[in-house]
Amino acid sequence: MKKIVTIEGMSCGHCAMRVKSALEEIDGVSGAVVDVAEGKAVVDGDELDANMLRGAVVKAGYSVVSVLP
Repeated sequence: MKKIVTIEGMSCGHCAMRVKSALEEIDGVSGAVVDVAEGKAVVDGDELDANMLRGAVVKAGYSVVSVLP
């Protein structure tokens, strides 16, 4: 299963790594690819919960615009 998280506030590679780490700490997430230029993260895993993804990104210090299946 994949989900696409649209994120605001990222401006550099450090931002991307922070978001990637936060997302990959969630149970069920097998990997995340974060693109600063597009402001998106593609998250792979089993039974991904949009609220958990949103919470991890917000806790990392960024805003979530949407989480799409």
